[in-house]
Formats: sequence, structure tokens, C-alpha cells
Amino acid sequence: MQIKRRRSRLVLVRGVKIGAANPVVIQSMAKTKSSDVESTLRQIDSLNSVGCQIVRLAIKDFDDAKALKQIKKHSVLPLVADIHFDRRLAIAAIENGADKIRLNPGNIGQESHIREVVSALKSAKIPLRIGLNSGSVAGVKARAGLSMADKLVKAALGYIRKIEEMKFRDIVVSLKANNVLDTVEAYRKIAKLCDYPLHLGVTATGAPYQGLVKSSIALGDLLLDGIGDTIRVSLTDRPEEEVRAAKCILESLGERNFGVQLISCPTCGRCQVDLVNIVKKLEFLLVGKSRKESGRPLKVAVMGCVVNGPGEAKEADLGIAFGKGEGLFFKKGKPVKKVSAKECVTFLLKEIRKA
Repeated sequence: MQIKRRRSRLVLVRGVKIGAANPVVIQSMAKTKSSDVESTLRQIDSLNSVGCQIVRLAIKDFDDAKALKQIKKHSVLPLVADIHFDRRLAIAAIENGADKIRLNPGNIGQESHIREVVSALKSAKIPLRIGLNSGSVAGVKARAGLSMADKLVKAALGYIRKIEEMKFRDIVVSLKANNVLDTVEAYRKIAKLCDYPLHLGVTATGAPYQGLVKSSIALGDLLLDGIGDTIRVSLTDRPEEEVRAAKCILESLGERNFGVQLISCPTCGRCQVDLVNIVKKLEFLLVGKSRKESGRPLKVAVMGCVVNGPGEAKEADLGIAFGKGEGLFFKKGKPVKKVSAKECVTFLLKEIRKA
């Protein structure tokens, strides 16, 4: 099944194409103090190595804004300046090389202040993300009694209309709630009411495991309906884990391919090797090395027993079906040789490099 994508406008962020049926873009946010240039650049390099395409930086003060000039000189990724409360920080970030600005309507709403930022955006020829969160939507005028989803949509549309009146349409929109249902409802509604690209995410998701589940459900549901042009999986964890999670979501939906698709069974009482650790080692060694964008993923099956194992291994490009202490290696559906459990990770990595 091929997902039919919602048609949206094209927005460019330092050459990265968002919307207009381009591949869904993966974003994350640096978790360093932006004025610490060296630490921030190290994190940007690390994010780039695992597949991030755009990075957002918190601009809390003017030191952070000024640091953008040095970060921009060395950053391999486009930089989004995350602005709250003070429109002067947005203007300073633009002057120092930001590739995109994020404004929160919940805390920057005065029309004269918005106009100043939009004027600077026009001069720099960079886009704006209108980024709403359920936690700050109370700062936006909305009719009492509305659901959270309707509050987010109403606030977003009001902000969009103000900016459109200023003759500016280089816009991306996000409406993030902290639960799945409000998030999905808000994005479904806004998707019908404007043609701007949508940045998907669930905010304040909780502990990493819970956050991964909530984000996967919400983003997966929306992406299956063709809604969403760029995503961030917000986790209380290292930002690299956000990127890995985003890649898994997109790959599982067939939206993007990253080289190697690992297939493994959950194990049971029939398994006679330590399959859990074999798969963990293999996944760790593959991330950021062989998982590059490709037209077709290389399917690698690592199966724990003889019930479904041989069948899954035959269906994959490369596969091992384990018995007691060793497994039968399959290549393009044909059995090739037996491999011991101790040697299987090294053996498979060599075969993956050759494939």
C-alpha cells in the first residue's frame, strides 16, 4: 500500500525541502546551552551521524542568539531558533544566521511584535514555524468551552491570518498536545483548513518508553492518512534516540528507507541462543553506519528457532535461523552455511557490507 500524502506548500530550510510531497523530514532539538558553541556543535555532528536533517536550538538569551553566528559557520545541519516571550531574540537570531524561526503564539502574540519578526524574516528570506503547545495555548485568546484540539486549531488559524495579512506565507505549522487523542484531532482539523506544511510531534510525552509509544501511535496514525511533512519524536532522552525513533516510525510505514531493516522474533521457550543480546549488538553496530537512505531496504532476519525462522530467513535478503548454539545462514532465500551464535554478529556485519 502506498500512502497518499496531503498536498502542501513547499518550504525550504537551508536547502532541505519540507512539504509538496517531498520525503518526511526528521528533526530533533539540541539539549545543550546554545551559547556553549563547542558542545552544541558536537551534538549537531552526532545528530547528523544518525540521520537528523534539521536541528532546533533553544534561544533563551542574547548570548544564545549571538552564538548562532559561530554555530552556523560549522553546522552541517540547518538551524531553527526556538523563541519564546521576547521577539527581540528572534530578530537577533535572524541577524546571526538562523535558517528558520519558531514562534509560540502562546507567548509572542502582540501584533506589532509579530510584524517586527516577519519583517526580519522577509529580509533574510527564511521561513517561520508557528509552533503551538497545549501547555502554552492558554496565553492565546480562545472561546471558553472549546476542546484542547479546537483551542490549538483556533489559535493557529488566528496567528496564520495575522501573518498572511503581512504578506508572508513561508510558514510551517505545529500543534502539539501532551496526549495522543488531542494531538491527532488537532492535526486532522488543521490539515483540512490550510495548505501549509505540518510539523508533527507530541509534546511533554513523559519517560522515554512512554514517550516512544505515544509518539509512535500519534505520528503513525497521522502519517498513515498522509498528514505530516516533518516530524520530531520528543523524548526525555538523548536527542540521538529521538532521531532513531523517527527513523523507525518512517521506515515501518514505508515512508523512508535507511539501508538495513532488521527482522527478529520475540523469542520463546524454543530458542536455544541468546537472541536478545545478539539483536541488540547487531542493532547498535548498524545505527549510524550502514543505515543510510536507500531506494530499497536490505532485509536481515535473525530468528530464534525452527518454527518460523527458516521461512522468515528465506524471505529476507540475508537471514539466520538458529537451532542449538548455531544457525543456518540464508542468502537470497538459499541456505549457504552454518554459523555459530558466538560468531554470528561479526559474520552478518561482513555480509551486510558486501550486499
